[in-house]
Amino acid sequence: MAKGLYTARKLSKDAQKHRWNDRYYKRRVLRLREKSDPLGGSAQGRGIVLEKVGVEAKQPNSAIRKCVKIQLIKNGRQITAFAPGNGAINFIDEHDEVMVEGIGGRMGRSYGDIPGVRYKVIKVNDVSLDEMVRGRKEKPIR
Repeated sequence: MAKGLYTARKLSKDAQKHRWNDRYYKRRVLRLREKSDPLGGSAQGRGIVLEKVGVEAKQPNSAIRKCVKIQLIKNGRQITAFAPGNGAINFIDEHDEVMVEGIGGRMGRSYGDIPGVRYKVIKVNDVSLDEMVRGRKEKPIR
């Protein structure tokens, strides 16, 4: 009977040791997602617009996607965020305060044909960018 208990314990210790070979377990326990994520694991983040940039779409599409370079307030990291909507980039100026969120790609990666862009702008100076694009609200003068 004692021998049966010993093997069971040994197997569980063995299993615990080999869990570290599972890359999902390792990433979760060491919190690598939060450490590498500019937003620090949160859903949204605020930042200051540094400049407007045009990002070329991947093949086979041919377009210049309007994006903005942003410096996050919480940790000072710089990210690129997409401005969704027709003419949305015209509502965003340098030094504006914007709110960004993930663009919805798999596992926090970039989405669609925009290479290297993982975030999208949702608010400019505390007003919804979507509302401004649709003409329902005006951008406040700061």
